[in-house]
Amino acid sequence: MTKISIIGAGSAFTQDIAMDILMIEDLEAGTIALVDIDAQRLEIARKLVLKIVELTGKRWEVIASTERREVIGGSQFVINQIEVGGLENVRYEYEIPLKYGVNQCIGDTLGPGGLFKTLRTLPSWIEIVQDIEELCPDSTILNYTNPMSAVTLLTSRITDIPVVGLCHSIQNTSAQLAEYAGVPYNEMNWKAGGINHMSWFVELSHAGKDLYPVLLDKMKDPELLKQDPVRLDAMKYLGAFVSESSGHFSEYIPYYRKRQSLIDKHCNSGYNGATGFYADNWPIWRKENDERILAQLEGRQPLELKSSNEYAAVIIEAVLKNEPKVIYGNVPNRGLIENLPQNGVVEVACLVDRRGVQPTRFGSLPEHLAALCRSNMAFFELAVEAVLKRDKEMARHALMVDPLSAAVCSLEEISSMFEELYEAEQGFIPVLK
Repeated sequence: MTKISIIGAGSAFTQDIAMDILMIEDLEAGTIALVDIDAQRLEIARKLVLKIVELTGKRWEVIASTERREVIGGSQFVINQIEVGGLENVRYEYEIPLKYGVNQCIGDTLGPGGLFKTLRTLPSWIEIVQDIEELCPDSTILNYTNPMSAVTLLTSRITDIPVVGLCHSIQNTSAQLAEYAGVPYNEMNWKAGGINHMSWFVELSHAGKDLYPVLLDKMKDPELLKQDPVRLDAMKYLGAFVSESSGHFSEYIPYYRKRQSLIDKHCNSGYNGATGFYADNWPIWRKENDERILAQLEGRQPLELKSSNEYAAVIIEAVLKNEPKVIYGNVPNRGLIENLPQNGVVEVACLVDRRGVQPTRFGSLPEHLAALCRSNMAFFELAVEAVLKRDKEMARHALMVDPLSAAVCSLEEISSMFEELYEAEQGFIPVLK
């Protein structure tokens, strides 16, 4: 019997992922185990998944507990979507760096926000992985938690259990590119690879025609440029479109957020790069998501059965039914992208069937694109090893090689910013030596 555990079930991902799983054709029964340390949000998630089971007419059992060891045993798939201390620290991770001139839009992957999210997330995740090894050693881990590369990298360092990091940036961006270029999505061909939030569409064509000249021509329209200002501008100079939104991407490179005039020019609003967008809105989104689910459970809003573009259920179906599918996953490199660190994590196309997730070889990225990825991978390497070795100086060095911090601050300023954040988040980060 199929068993799937979702850890961090209070997350906004649960609705789409559970619905996708329960809509898998001919998968009529199984168990979904829900885990969250917040009992109230766990109960909302439990009622939601039960409601979806009822709507699909299937025979799935739903179990839930704030104690993961009670329910995850025997799982074939463990889905990770935990958030550790986010509400308490999101303001620190935005406001303290801003005093030093480090202006973040999202701050959940790189930069000061990404580093301290790593430092407070990974210790809890290590304990969860140890329980997975003991209670469901034959499972596959599907990770949705950011920082995606750091969580996946750490997992690959501490266990032999297969892990793949899953994002929706390739799906979303490929659809956007078809729209920007004015071609049917199912007729567009592409090849993408790199790292999470920085995969590059190195090939993009329709009916044998290169779409990059088309995009360069179309971006002369200021209305199109306004839709995706950082990514389109970067494409113009770097020769390839990147996989994550303008707001996210603006933080991963040193070019767009180092002075206010550039922010005003390229980072206009919302996910396009607005200052403090995540810190200002994420607590509100979280509350609104819970309220929307409660309204659906009480019948005040419709709960429609519709599939999302997330990969979790695609993997589960491909493995259980041995029906080959292709996804884009974050996996240990091991020769997949030749000019990126072999001990890091990369994002490439993967074949999935009964043998699990099998990454495909990409080859080499254009060297200038690989160099931008390598700067991010060095940050992840230092941050992950800082957690594993409980090494405070290694964590500080991670912030020193962060592209945005380095573009704005001196080494002394970065060190002071690190110390101030470390002191502010003492209750959420294990003591580093």
